Amino acid sequence: MATATIIIIFFLLLILGIPIAFVLGLTSLSHIVVSGNTSMLTSFAQSMLTAANNFSLMAIPLFVLTGELMNYGGITKRLTDFARTFVSHFKGGLAYVNILVSMFLSAIVGSANAVAAIQSSSMVPEMEKDGYRKDYSSAVTASSSIMGPIIPPSMVFILYGVTASTSIGSLFLAGIIPGLLLALSFSVISFFYARKHDFPTKSRAGWKERFQSLLKAAPALVIPLFIIGGIVSGFFTATEAGAIGSLVAFIVGMFFYRDLKWKNLYRIFLKTGIVTASIMIIVATANLFGLSLTFERIPQMIAEGLLSISTNPWVVLLILNVVLLTVGMFLEPLAAIIIVVPVLMPVISQLGIDPVHFGVMVSLNLVIGLITPPVGVALFVTAGITKVSISTLSRAVTPFVIAAVIILLIITYIPDIVLFVPELFSL
Repeated sequence: MATATIIIIFFLLLILGIPIAFVLGLTSLSHIVVSGNTSMLTSFAQSMLTAANNFSLMAIPLFVLTGELMNYGGITKRLTDFARTFVSHFKGGLAYVNILVSMFLSAIVGSANAVAAIQSSSMVPEMEKDGYRKDYSSAVTASSSIMGPIIPPSMVFILYGVTASTSIGSLFLAGIIPGLLLALSFSVISFFYARKHDFPTKSRAGWKERFQSLLKAAPALVIPLFIIGGIVSGFFTATEAGAIGSLVAFIVGMFFYRDLKWKNLYRIFLKTGIVTASIMIIVATANLFGLSLTFERIPQMIAEGLLSISTNPWVVLLILNVVLLTVGMFLEPLAAIIIVVPVLMPVISQLGIDPVHFGVMVSLNLVIGLITPPVGVALFVTAGITKVSISTLSRAVTPFVIAAVIILLIITYIPDIVLFVPELFSL
């Protein structure tokens, strides 16, 4: 009775469009009432506080702050100029510039929605001027944005690491090759599209111009290298890396580029606080939801159900991919990780699947959902800025979704691609 109540109330609240944090909290409260286990009410607030009181979660506001400081610090222009000098002379070169800049931004901002918003405002108009169709330009932008949660640093990896009790540093390193594979696959699609539509080429930049653009972009490029290098060397943890990244971003934006102004700090801190608060309330209420699921033995029931279908890891991983892709179509990655990962970890443990490999697989599944209807947030962000209809953008983005799914299957069944870099550095 109580199990059915959890499921019905959860999906009913989702359908009604209630924010996910309240969905989790109200579902948990309803379970307590229906099950009659009212003693859990006495620890309701304490459970929420305990979930949020985690040292590793401190990395989230710090990396959000780093991204905001770099956004206001003039990074996008320097990165775009740098990418232009090296690849814009190829046929369809602005698409490559878009993908390359998105990759750089992903390594600094770590958020798909933020990358989509930045690139939709800056790159799509530039591509239109050069004769690119708006729907294609928007599709490249939306698709490239999903590298944000895969290329480190990533809030998705931080939350998965905390939820699954897995090394965040290892997850950061594990995301490097999948992120590069996504960039490569999107570039291949752009290559064939450019040949089909015979896009014009631009004049090749000289080496002097390239060197100057590299010097201007170097302070921005060094931040992710500094963060990853510190984690790999063991000099600081992922959480400490967020603090150091914020400091370096402040210095670069304020004193090197000089685009960051003192008056910007209030808006930066305010936005960082809002984003962090929205994530932390989900974390807190998700802990209550997890207690309800555990009380009803739902994770064990799901594990037994999956393993009753097959104990072959390849078959189970395929089923999990289908399930996670479906979940990603309706829930944002951060909320989905908090809900789904505790439920699936018993299955992963029984099959002996590496939790770092599974973490990258989960994250990629869920971020693909950001560019798939009906709730693909990156699609709505891009469409809202570029004024392309969701239906048109959904069709234009289809080849990129297919490419991302192919990369997903590759990393699912060849785990060494994911684990090579963490094992190389023994993390």
